[in-house]
Amino acid sequence: MKKIRDILNCSPVVAAILANRNMLSESDILRFRNASLSNLRPPFSMKDMDVAVRRIYAAIKNNEKILIFGDYDADGVTATTVLLEFLRYTGADVSFYIPHRIKEGYSLQSGHISDYAVPNKIKLIITVDCGSKSHEAVKLAQDSGTDVIITDHHNISDGPPGAIAIVNPKRPDCDAGFNNLAGVGVAFFLLVCLRKYLREMNFWQNRSEPNLKNFCDLVAIGTVADVVPLVDENRILSKTGLEVISSGRRPGVNALIKACGISNNVVRTEDIAFRLGPRLNAAGRMGHAKTAVRLLTTDDAETAKQIARTLNQMNQKRQEIEKDMVEEILEYLKEYPHLLRQHSLVLSHPGWHEGVLGIVASKIVERYYRPVILISTRNGLGKGSGRSIPGIDLHAGLVACSDDLQFFGGHSMAAGLTIKADNVSQFQEHFETAVREASEPGDFLQTISIDYELDFDNISDELIDELESLAPYGEGNPEPLFIARNISVASSKIVGENHRRMTLRQQVSGRSTKAINAIHFNIDTDKGLRQHFDQMAFRLGWNRWNGRKTAQLIVEEI
Repeated sequence: MKKIRDILNCSPVVAAILANRNMLSESDILRFRNASLSNLRPPFSMKDMDVAVRRIYAAIKNNEKILIFGDYDADGVTATTVLLEFLRYTGADVSFYIPHRIKEGYSLQSGHISDYAVPNKIKLIITVDCGSKSHEAVKLAQDSGTDVIITDHHNISDGPPGAIAIVNPKRPDCDAGFNNLAGVGVAFFLLVCLRKYLREMNFWQNRSEPNLKNFCDLVAIGTVADVVPLVDENRILSKTGLEVISSGRRPGVNALIKACGISNNVVRTEDIAFRLGPRLNAAGRMGHAKTAVRLLTTDDAETAKQIARTLNQMNQKRQEIEKDMVEEILEYLKEYPHLLRQHSLVLSHPGWHEGVLGIVASKIVERYYRPVILISTRNGLGKGSGRSIPGIDLHAGLVACSDDLQFFGGHSMAAGLTIKADNVSQFQEHFETAVREASEPGDFLQTISIDYELDFDNISDELIDELESLAPYGEGNPEPLFIARNISVASSKIVGENHRRMTLRQQVSGRSTKAINAIHFNIDTDKGLRQHFDQMAFRLGWNRWNGRKTAQLIVEEI
């Protein structure tokens, strides 16, 4: 830690936090602290990147019809928008297509080729955030005279399709080292390479080169919403993107910020994760994801306001359905408690809304801390979504059960599947076996990692500013968690439905420290309000309100 303090001239608290995140070499420490676009590693070594760039350039030059085919989540929507806006700027003949989640399902399929691409004379399809398992669709496209470039970040378990280029950092023969990128990150790096190639071809002689930094707002939203690790390139792109969001240059994002009720237009990663991202996702879950693309691409503030309002309503409806499903599952598990003796939960129901399966699975994982797969069955077919816990690879579990499934895809923490309804019970057994064989008892013990024991007297404005410099926080770079002992409540009140706002003091060596404001979200008010805590785990930051900022603890565990 002394080495870190010497390099950064920082507090012992920040040095401990960086050491906990394995920031030990000088280059790692400086790269983490100075997360700017100039520190991005060149993406030109990604497998098939050169092939993809040359083919796109030929399509632009020859005015061929280009179709961007995206996924319906926030990652896919932002990736679609990034590519669409750049290619429109070049003058390309480009359009986009995102399938309907419920009516069409995930990724590029044969019907999209025969029913859309061929009739519309599409000569080049570029997938974003999908396509790595679309073997039949890619073959049909190639046989029909349509080239396919796949850009994706999902695992490839059964060999890549026969596309002319597959830009996916997770393909086994790609050693470029960008495995943590989201789909929008892969799309952004495609543009980095394409812009450079266009420069080499003297394409920008008659128009100015686009500033790719202006796309980083979308990259940040897609990256954070997809819960990929906020390290390396993802950290740089997200930090830059948050700055671009704050500049207010995109009407759609501005309108969504206002619709979310984010104050002072100061957007943080948690705002993307819990406010912006869910509303963009709501379009694909409750309606059609093209609504979200329309929001992100419009230049008209009034249009953006109307679409943002629509997404807000969709999200409210999603929350209602999600709440009912969670309550239904909790009641079911009370009735059949033996299911909780298993290492996993695979549940199915004919009436479940397919658009919220993943979110509900996440809620059940939070409560019971084991892999969860929820399947909605109708007309003999089931569509499912799963979520996992650290240490248990969900995608690997599905690979082990592939004979039971018609289709599956995803990564270690999240995946989707299609299955015949008659196969659900045997899949349930096989998946449980796969999880049991691949796990250790300790994998199911939920722990919290404390960064530092921090007494109230050591909390200062300077420390909070230092902590803010470590943002953006997210998967792979969690917000620092502190512990303090012997805490008393000087005053408190309930705000909202079940949040407790408090003024706290700490007893140290027989004396009381300075008071500090705190809030504890989502408490059970029926259990009574304690006035003293032997120990408390908390996060620390600024509470900004009406142009003022005050220090505040966010209580996590007591």
